[in-house]
Amino acid sequence: MLRNRVSKLAAATAAGAMLMAAAACGGSDAKTETGASASSEPAAAKAKVGLAYDIGGRGDQSFNDAAAAGLDKAKAEFGLETNELETTPGETDAQKEERLRLLASTGFNPIIAVGFAYSGSVKKVAAEFPDVKFAIIDDADATGPNVSNLVFAEEQGSFLVGAAAALKSKKGSVGFVGGVEVPLIQKFEAGFVAGAKAVKSDIKIQTKYLSQPPDFTGFNDPAKGKTAAQGMYDAGADVVYQAAGGSGGGVFEAAKDAGAMAIGVDSDQAKTADKAVADVIITSMLKKIDVAVYDYLKNFVAGDVKSGELRYDLKAGGVDFSTTGGKVDDIKSQLDEYKNKIINGEITVSATP
Repeated sequence: MLRNRVSKLAAATAAGAMLMAAAACGGSDAKTETGASASSEPAAAKAKVGLAYDIGGRGDQSFNDAAAAGLDKAKAEFGLETNELETTPGETDAQKEERLRLLASTGFNPIIAVGFAYSGSVKKVAAEFPDVKFAIIDDADATGPNVSNLVFAEEQGSFLVGAAAALKSKKGSVGFVGGVEVPLIQKFEAGFVAGAKAVKSDIKIQTKYLSQPPDFTGFNDPAKGKTAAQGMYDAGADVVYQAAGGSGGGVFEAAKDAGAMAIGVDSDQAKTADKAVADVIITSMLKKIDVAVYDYLKNFVAGDVKSGELRYDLKAGGVDFSTTGGKVDDIKSQLDEYKNKIINGEITVSATP
Protein backbone atom coordinates (compact mmCIF):
# COMPACT_ATOMS: atom_id res chain seq x y z
CA MET A 1 0.00 0.00 0.00
CA LEU A 2 1.17 3.50 -0.71
CA ARG A 3 2.44 5.55 2.14
CA ASN A 4 1.02 8.93 2.90
CA ARG A 5 2.88 11.53 0.93
CA VAL A 6 5.27 13.84 2.69
CA SER A 7 4.07 17.43 2.85
CA LYS A 8 5.78 20.27 1.04
CA LEU A 9 9.08 21.58 2.37
CA ALA A 10 8.93 24.46 4.80
CA ALA A 11 10.77 27.74 4.47
CA ALA A 12 14.34 27.43 3.21
CA THR A 13 16.16 28.06 6.46
CA ALA A 14 13.93 25.80 8.50
CA ALA A 15 14.05 23.07 5.91
CA GLY A 16 17.84 23.25 5.79
CA ALA A 17 17.97 22.61 9.52
CA MET A 18 15.51 19.78 9.20
CA LEU A 19 17.62 18.15 6.49
CA MET A 20 20.62 18.08 8.77
CA ALA A 21 18.64 16.68 11.66
CA ALA A 22 16.88 14.07 9.55
CA ALA A 23 19.98 12.58 7.95
CA ALA A 24 19.98 8.91 8.88
CA CYS A 25 23.36 7.25 9.63
CA GLY A 26 23.90 4.35 8.57
CA GLY A 27 25.41 -4.69 -9.98
CA SER A 28 25.99 -5.05 -13.14
CA ASP A 29 28.27 -3.25 -15.62
CA ALA A 30 26.31 -0.75 -17.66
CA LYS A 31 27.33 0.35 -21.12
CA THR A 32 28.86 3.83 -20.94
CA GLU A 33 27.50 5.90 -23.79
CA THR A 34 29.41 9.07 -22.92
CA GLY A 35 31.16 10.49 -19.94
CA ALA A 36 34.47 11.80 -18.77
CA SER A 37 35.68 10.67 -15.38
CA ALA A 38 34.83 13.04 -12.57
CA SER A 39 36.49 12.38 -9.25
CA SER A 40 34.68 12.39 -5.91
CA GLU A 41 35.68 11.90 -2.30
CA PRO A 42 36.57 8.24 -1.85
CA ALA A 43 35.93 8.17 1.88
CA ALA A 44 32.71 6.16 2.34
CA ALA A 45 32.27 7.28 5.93
CA LYS A 46 32.06 10.89 4.79
CA ALA A 47 29.61 10.33 1.94
CA LYS A 48 26.21 11.86 2.59
CA VAL A 49 23.71 10.80 -0.06
CA GLY A 50 20.62 12.82 -0.84
CA LEU A 51 17.85 11.11 -2.79
CA ALA A 52 14.81 12.94 -4.16
CA TYR A 53 11.92 10.65 -5.10
CA ASP A 54 9.45 11.03 -7.91
CA ILE A 55 5.69 11.14 -7.30
CA GLY A 56 4.61 8.12 -5.25
CA GLY A 57 7.79 8.00 -3.18
CA ARG A 58 9.16 5.06 -1.24
CA GLY A 59 6.33 2.57 -0.89
CA ASP A 60 4.98 2.76 -4.44
CA GLN A 61 5.84 -0.95 -4.92
CA SER A 62 7.45 -0.08 -8.26
CA PHE A 63 9.70 2.67 -9.64
CA ASN A 64 10.64 4.56 -6.48
CA ASP A 65 10.95 1.39 -4.42
CA ALA A 66 13.49 0.07 -6.91
CA ALA A 67 15.61 3.18 -6.37
CA ALA A 68 15.18 2.79 -2.61
CA ALA A 69 16.41 -0.82 -2.79
CA GLY A 70 19.63 0.29 -4.46
CA LEU A 71 20.10 3.04 -1.89
CA ASP A 72 19.48 0.64 1.00
CA LYS A 73 22.03 -1.85 -0.34
CA ALA A 74 24.70 0.82 -0.78
CA LYS A 75 23.94 2.33 2.61
CA ALA A 76 24.38 -1.03 4.34
CA GLU A 77 27.51 -1.93 2.42
CA PHE A 78 29.34 1.39 2.51
CA GLY A 79 28.07 2.95 5.75
CA LEU A 80 26.60 5.98 4.01
CA GLU A 81 24.55 8.74 5.57
CA THR A 82 21.34 9.24 3.64
CA ASN A 83 18.43 11.63 3.44
CA GLU A 84 15.34 10.82 1.36
CA LEU A 85 12.85 13.49 0.31
CA GLU A 86 9.56 13.09 -1.55
CA THR A 87 7.71 15.16 -4.07
CA THR A 88 4.09 16.22 -3.82
CA PRO A 89 1.48 16.02 -6.60
CA GLY A 90 1.28 19.14 -8.71
CA GLU A 91 4.40 20.80 -7.39
CA THR A 92 6.38 23.23 -9.55
CA ASP A 93 9.89 22.95 -10.95
CA ALA A 94 10.87 25.68 -8.49
CA GLN A 95 9.92 23.40 -5.61
CA LYS A 96 11.99 20.58 -7.07
CA GLU A 97 14.92 22.97 -7.46
CA GLU A 98 14.59 24.03 -3.84
CA ARG A 99 14.62 20.39 -2.69
CA LEU A 100 17.84 19.71 -4.59
CA ARG A 101 19.36 23.05 -3.57
CA LEU A 102 18.72 22.42 0.11
CA LEU A 103 20.36 19.01 -0.09
CA ALA A 104 23.40 20.42 -1.88
CA SER A 105 23.76 23.40 0.46
CA THR A 106 23.59 21.23 3.58
CA GLY A 107 26.42 18.90 2.65
CA PHE A 108 24.79 16.09 0.71
CA ASN A 109 27.02 14.77 -2.06
CA PRO A 110 26.10 12.93 -4.25
CA ILE A 111 22.45 13.74 -4.93
CA ILE A 112 20.23 11.36 -6.89
CA ALA A 113 17.03 12.57 -8.53
CA VAL A 114 14.53 9.81 -9.29
CA GLY A 115 12.66 10.50 -12.52
CA PHE A 116 12.65 12.63 -15.66
CA ALA A 117 10.47 15.26 -13.96
CA TYR A 118 13.65 16.52 -12.28
CA SER A 119 15.40 17.18 -15.61
CA GLY A 120 15.31 20.97 -15.65
CA SER A 121 15.84 21.21 -11.91
CA VAL A 122 18.94 19.00 -11.94
CA LYS A 123 20.48 20.91 -14.86
CA LYS A 124 19.97 24.24 -13.10
CA VAL A 125 21.02 23.25 -9.56
CA ALA A 126 24.00 21.17 -10.69
CA ALA A 127 25.38 24.26 -12.40
CA GLU A 128 25.06 26.17 -9.13
CA PHE A 129 26.99 23.50 -7.20
CA PRO A 130 29.83 22.35 -9.50
CA ASP A 131 31.59 20.43 -6.70
CA VAL A 132 28.53 18.30 -5.95
CA LYS A 133 27.85 15.19 -8.01
CA PHE A 134 24.30 14.66 -9.29
CA ALA A 135 22.65 11.64 -10.89
CA ILE A 136 19.26 11.58 -12.55
CA ILE A 137 17.27 8.49 -13.48
CA ASP A 138 15.39 8.29 -16.80
CA ASP A 139 16.67 11.51 -18.30
CA ALA A 140 19.49 12.30 -20.72
CA ASP A 141 18.74 16.00 -21.20
CA ALA A 142 20.07 17.32 -17.88
CA THR A 143 23.73 17.49 -18.84
CA GLY A 144 26.76 18.88 -17.10
CA PRO A 145 30.28 17.90 -16.02
CA ASN A 146 28.93 16.83 -12.63
CA VAL A 147 25.76 15.06 -13.86
CA SER A 148 25.37 11.34 -14.52
CA ASN A 149 22.35 10.23 -16.56
CA LEU A 150 21.12 6.73 -15.63
CA VAL A 151 18.86 5.59 -18.48
CA PHE A 152 17.34 2.29 -19.56
CA ALA A 153 16.20 0.41 -22.67
CA GLU A 154 12.62 0.07 -21.45
CA GLU A 155 11.46 -0.84 -24.95
CA GLN A 156 13.63 -3.98 -24.92
CA GLY A 157 12.30 -5.31 -21.63
CA SER A 158 8.76 -4.39 -22.63
CA PHE A 159 9.16 -6.36 -25.88
CA LEU A 160 9.73 -9.48 -23.79
CA VAL A 161 6.64 -9.02 -21.62
CA GLY A 162 4.64 -8.13 -24.72
CA ALA A 163 5.64 -11.48 -26.16
CA ALA A 164 4.69 -13.11 -22.86
CA ALA A 165 1.26 -11.44 -22.95
CA ALA A 166 0.58 -12.71 -26.46
CA LEU A 167 1.78 -16.21 -25.66
CA LYS A 168 -0.39 -16.37 -22.54
CA SER A 169 -3.51 -14.71 -23.96
CA LYS A 170 -6.34 -17.11 -24.72
CA LYS A 171 -8.56 -14.41 -26.24
CA GLY A 172 -6.06 -12.81 -28.60
CA SER A 173 -6.57 -9.46 -26.86
CA VAL A 174 -4.20 -7.64 -24.49
CA GLY A 175 -3.90 -4.16 -23.03
CA PHE A 176 -1.40 -1.48 -22.00
CA VAL A 177 -2.04 1.11 -19.27
CA GLY A 178 0.45 3.97 -19.15
CA GLY A 179 0.63 6.46 -16.29
CA VAL A 180 1.31 9.66 -18.23
CA GLU A 181 1.69 9.98 -22.00
CA VAL A 182 5.29 11.15 -22.22
CA PRO A 183 8.13 9.82 -24.42
CA LEU A 184 9.52 7.69 -21.60
CA ILE A 185 6.28 5.75 -21.06
CA GLN A 186 5.74 5.52 -24.80
CA LYS A 187 8.92 3.42 -24.86
CA PHE A 188 7.13 0.85 -22.69
CA GLU A 189 4.13 0.91 -25.01
CA ALA A 190 6.25 0.61 -28.16
CA GLY A 191 8.15 -2.40 -26.86
CA PHE A 192 5.03 -4.11 -25.55
CA VAL A 193 3.18 -3.73 -28.84
CA ALA A 194 6.18 -4.92 -30.86
CA GLY A 195 6.65 -7.99 -28.66
CA ALA A 196 2.98 -8.96 -28.75
CA LYS A 197 2.84 -8.58 -32.55
CA ALA A 198 6.04 -10.56 -32.99
CA VAL A 199 4.15 -13.52 -31.51
CA LYS A 200 0.75 -12.86 -33.11
CA SER A 201 0.64 -10.22 -35.84
CA ASP A 202 -3.14 -9.73 -35.65
CA ILE A 203 -3.44 -9.59 -31.86
CA LYS A 204 -5.78 -6.89 -30.53
CA ILE A 205 -4.00 -4.34 -28.33
CA GLN A 206 -5.85 -1.74 -26.27
CA THR A 207 -3.90 1.29 -25.01
CA LYS A 208 -4.86 3.84 -22.38
CA TYR A 209 -2.94 6.65 -20.64
CA LEU A 210 -4.24 7.87 -17.30
CA SER A 211 -3.21 11.52 -17.66
CA GLN A 212 -1.53 13.94 -20.03
CA PRO A 213 1.39 16.23 -19.11
CA PRO A 214 1.69 18.52 -17.26
CA ASP A 215 -0.71 16.45 -15.15
CA PHE A 216 1.43 13.66 -13.66
CA THR A 217 -1.21 12.27 -11.30
CA GLY A 218 -1.50 9.26 -13.60
CA PHE A 219 1.48 7.84 -11.75
CA ASN A 220 -0.32 7.91 -8.40
CA ASP A 221 -4.01 7.18 -8.96
CA PRO A 222 -4.85 3.50 -8.33
CA ALA A 223 -8.58 4.15 -8.76
CA LYS A 224 -8.05 5.52 -12.25
CA GLY A 225 -5.73 2.61 -13.05
CA LYS A 226 -8.39 0.14 -11.97
CA THR A 227 -11.07 1.82 -14.08
CA ALA A 228 -8.85 1.83 -17.18
CA ALA A 229 -7.89 -1.82 -16.82
CA GLN A 230 -11.44 -2.92 -16.03
CA GLY A 231 -12.56 -1.33 -19.28
CA MET A 232 -9.97 -3.37 -21.16
CA TYR A 233 -10.96 -6.64 -19.49
CA ASP A 234 -14.62 -5.89 -20.18
CA ALA A 235 -13.71 -5.31 -23.84
CA GLY A 236 -12.11 -8.74 -24.13
CA ALA A 237 -8.51 -8.40 -22.97
CA ASP A 238 -7.21 -11.13 -20.69
CA VAL A 239 -3.70 -9.72 -20.05
CA VAL A 240 -2.92 -6.06 -19.21
CA TYR A 241 0.57 -4.58 -18.81
CA GLN A 242 0.85 -1.47 -16.65
CA ALA A 243 3.60 1.15 -16.72
CA ALA A 244 1.86 3.50 -14.33
CA GLY A 245 3.83 3.69 -11.10
CA GLY A 246 1.59 3.73 -8.03
CA SER A 247 -1.51 3.50 -10.23
CA GLY A 248 -0.52 -0.04 -11.14
CA GLY A 249 -2.05 -1.40 -7.95
CA GLY A 250 -5.45 -0.57 -9.38
CA VAL A 251 -4.67 -2.54 -12.55
CA PHE A 252 -3.90 -5.58 -10.42
CA GLU A 253 -7.18 -5.17 -8.54
CA ALA A 254 -9.06 -5.06 -11.83
CA ALA A 255 -7.30 -8.23 -13.01
CA LYS A 256 -8.23 -9.98 -9.78
CA ASP A 257 -11.87 -8.96 -10.09
CA ALA A 258 -11.97 -10.11 -13.72
CA GLY A 259 -10.22 -13.41 -13.11
CA ALA A 260 -7.62 -12.25 -15.63
CA MET A 261 -3.87 -11.70 -15.85
CA ALA A 262 -1.63 -8.66 -15.39
CA ILE A 263 2.00 -7.74 -15.96
CA GLY A 264 4.00 -5.62 -13.54
CA VAL A 265 6.78 -3.11 -14.15
CA ASP A 266 10.12 -1.90 -12.79
CA SER A 267 10.22 -4.17 -9.71
CA ASP A 268 9.30 -7.87 -9.50
CA GLN A 269 5.76 -6.99 -8.51
CA ALA A 270 4.69 -10.55 -7.79
CA LYS A 271 6.90 -10.00 -4.73
CA THR A 272 6.09 -6.37 -3.94
CA ALA A 273 2.37 -5.99 -4.72
CA ASP A 274 -0.39 -6.46 -2.16
CA LYS A 275 -0.67 -10.17 -1.35
CA ALA A 276 -4.34 -10.10 -2.22
CA VAL A 277 -3.57 -9.40 -5.89
CA ALA A 278 -0.03 -10.69 -6.38
CA ASP A 279 -1.21 -14.00 -7.86
CA VAL A 280 -2.60 -12.28 -10.99
CA ILE A 281 0.86 -11.02 -11.98
CA ILE A 282 2.31 -13.48 -14.49
CA THR A 283 5.58 -11.56 -14.97
CA SER A 284 7.06 -8.08 -14.57
CA MET A 285 9.29 -6.02 -16.82
CA LEU A 286 12.32 -5.62 -14.61
CA LYS A 287 14.02 -2.26 -14.83
CA LYS A 288 17.13 -2.50 -12.70
CA ILE A 289 16.96 0.94 -11.12
CA ASP A 290 18.30 -0.65 -7.94
CA VAL A 291 21.38 -1.82 -9.82
CA ALA A 292 21.93 1.60 -11.40
CA VAL A 293 21.64 3.42 -8.06
CA TYR A 294 23.90 0.92 -6.31
CA ASP A 295 26.50 1.04 -9.08
CA TYR A 296 26.52 4.82 -9.05
CA LEU A 297 27.07 4.97 -5.30
CA LYS A 298 29.70 2.24 -5.43
CA ASN A 299 31.57 4.23 -8.04
CA PHE A 300 31.20 7.41 -6.00
CA VAL A 301 32.73 5.76 -2.98
CA ALA A 302 35.59 4.51 -5.17
CA GLY A 303 36.13 7.99 -6.62
CA ASP A 304 35.17 6.82 -10.11
CA VAL A 305 31.93 8.60 -10.95
CA LYS A 306 31.42 9.23 -14.67
CA SER A 307 29.36 12.05 -16.07
CA GLY A 308 27.10 11.69 -19.06
CA GLU A 309 24.82 8.89 -20.18
CA LEU A 310 25.02 5.38 -18.72
CA ARG A 311 22.57 3.13 -20.57
CA TYR A 312 21.27 -0.06 -18.98
CA ASP A 313 19.94 -2.34 -21.72
CA LEU A 314 19.36 -6.09 -22.09
CA LYS A 315 23.01 -6.73 -22.90
CA ALA A 316 24.09 -4.88 -19.76
CA GLY A 317 21.47 -6.67 -17.65
CA GLY A 318 19.61 -3.43 -17.07
CA VAL A 319 16.18 -4.75 -18.11
CA ASP A 320 14.65 -8.23 -18.11
CA PHE A 321 11.50 -10.18 -17.28
CA SER A 322 10.68 -11.88 -13.98
CA THR A 323 9.79 -15.53 -13.41
CA THR A 324 8.47 -15.39 -9.83
CA GLY A 325 5.54 -17.74 -9.31
CA GLY A 326 6.41 -19.93 -12.27
CA LYS A 327 3.62 -18.53 -14.44
CA VAL A 328 5.86 -18.08 -17.48
CA ASP A 329 7.98 -21.19 -17.00
CA ASP A 330 6.23 -22.87 -19.93
CA ILE A 331 7.18 -20.05 -22.30
CA LYS A 332 10.52 -19.04 -20.80
CA SER A 333 12.55 -20.69 -23.57
CA GLN A 334 10.65 -18.68 -26.18
CA LEU A 335 11.16 -15.45 -24.24
CA ASP A 336 14.85 -16.22 -23.84
CA GLU A 337 15.09 -16.74 -27.59
CA TYR A 338 13.62 -13.29 -28.22
CA LYS A 339 15.96 -11.89 -25.58
CA ASN A 340 19.03 -13.34 -27.28
CA LYS A 341 17.90 -12.02 -30.66
CA ILE A 342 17.62 -8.51 -29.25
CA ILE A 343 21.03 -8.75 -27.61
CA ASN A 344 22.77 -10.00 -30.77
CA GLY A 345 21.03 -7.47 -32.98
CA GLU A 346 18.68 -9.77 -34.90
CA ILE A 347 15.76 -7.82 -33.48
CA THR A 348 15.83 -4.04 -33.10
CA VAL A 349 13.08 -2.66 -30.91
CA SER A 350 11.76 0.82 -31.66
CA ALA A 351 11.50 3.25 -28.75
CA THR A 352 8.49 5.02 -30.26
CA PRO A 353 4.96 3.65 -30.86
